[in-house]
Formats: sequence, C-alpha cells, structure tokens
Amino acid sequence: MKTYALIRSVVKHIFTYGLLILFMVPFYLMVINSFKTNQEFITNPFSLPSAISFHNFIRAFEAMNFMRGFTNTVIITVISVFVILLTSAMASYFLVRFKWTATKIIFGIFVASMIVPFQAVMIPLVSIYGSLELLNNRWTLIFMYAGFGQAFAAFIFHGFIKNIPVEMEEAATIDGCGRLQTFFRIVVPMLKPVINTVMILQVLWIWNDFLLPSLILLSPAQRTLPLSLFTFFTAFSVDFAPLMAGIVLTILPILIIFLLLQKQIVEGVMQGAIK
Repeated sequence: MKTYALIRSVVKHIFTYGLLILFMVPFYLMVINSFKTNQEFITNPFSLPSAISFHNFIRAFEAMNFMRGFTNTVIITVISVFVILLTSAMASYFLVRFKWTATKIIFGIFVASMIVPFQAVMIPLVSIYGSLELLNNRWTLIFMYAGFGQAFAAFIFHGFIKNIPVEMEEAATIDGCGRLQTFFRIVVPMLKPVINTVMILQVLWIWNDFLLPSLILLSPAQRTLPLSLFTFFTAFSVDFAPLMAGIVLTILPILIIFLLLQKQIVEGVMQGAIK
C-alpha cells in the first residue's frame, strides 16, 4: 500500500508540474521574444535574447499609444463589470425569491442564451447598430458587454442566492427594511465570495477581448489595449518583436492586480465553488 501511495504521489506531481510547464511555455516565449530583434525572433523563437534591451517596449508604448488604450480599457472594463454585477445580482435575487412561472421561464432563457455563440449574432448586431449610427462609441460597447455578461453572472448568482436563508430577510422586514434595503444590507454582504468570483471572470473577459471592440470601436482614439496591438500588423508583414513587447505591456496591469489581490481572489473562487 505504501509503494502504491508513493507511486500515485509521484505520478500526480509529474502530471501537475507537466501541466504547469505546458501552460508557462507561451508566457516564456512571449517574454523572451519581447527582448529580441525581429531577425532573432525569426531565426529561433525558443532561444534566449543575445542582449537585454527595452527598445521594443519603448517602441510598443509609443506605437500603441499605450496610455490612451489603457485609459479606454479601464473605463470600459470598470463600468461594464459594475453594471453586470449590480444588474445580474438584482435580477437573480428577483428570480429566486419570486417563484412565478414567468421567473422560471426568464431564468431558462438566461441559461439557454449561454449556449449561443457570439459569432452567431455579431453580423446582425453590427448591422442594426450601424444603421442606428451607434458604432464607434464606448457606451455602445459597455451596453453590449453588460448584456452579454448577464446570463453567466445571473446563473452564478442564482445558485448562490438559493442557499441564503429566507428567515434572515424576513427578520430584516420585521425590523422595517424594505425589499431594496433588505437586498443591499442583508443579501449583498453575503454575496461577497461570489461577487469576487464573477468580477474576476468578467474583468479577464472584457480586458482581453478583441472581437467585440474590433466591431464597435472604429477610430484609433477609441481603441482598447488588445485593439492597439493591431498596430504591428501590416498588409504584408508582422512586426513580431514589438508585438511581443506590446502583449507583455497589455497583460502587465491585470497581472499586477492579480498578484496584489491573489489572496482575496483565491478565497473568493474557493468559497464561490463551495457554495
């Protein structure tokens, strides 16, 4: 039995570290190639750079107009995630506490909409919004993110709210709280773990998204960071080395946030999974 347990432990560790290496390889290639010249990248993308130079980062920062793209991305991400969290939590609370036939149908529509890929609706969506002259507007993009993020967020919140005892809300009602006061003072504080979970997933999705902004934001002044990376693509070639540096700059803010809030993020995900 001890031999079997030892073999099992070794196999498990080999498998775990193998997956870790597999997932780290793209990150490793991105970082080392961000310090290379285009010639070095094309010659051998797996080799270490011959010299450490930040020329690619400086060039990427200027070519991408990084601060403008960063500001656009932050505004769109923060507002979109806030709207998604607020509206989906309130909608889920309503769907859970009011057990009507209509609420069951609405929740079923939420769940069913999760299986519809965005690519299936993007052409009519852009056509309709284009005819209304609503493209090239950050608020249009925020509105779309809020809509497309509702189904998944509501699905997560719905399962969590069902486990909150109704008696706590009844006690608040007896104390004179209205429905909104009960929601914000009793329910919302108890939703903190799942709020963290949903917030993390939505921030990663919106921050890194390329397809939807590429359809809505047409002018360079409106571009997000992922869209700004398109600067390094031309009709006949790709500027690989500065592109790698640009990708590093794009993921760096979200990576710093993750490292600073790692404890809270892990606790939120674990508690949300347990519930």
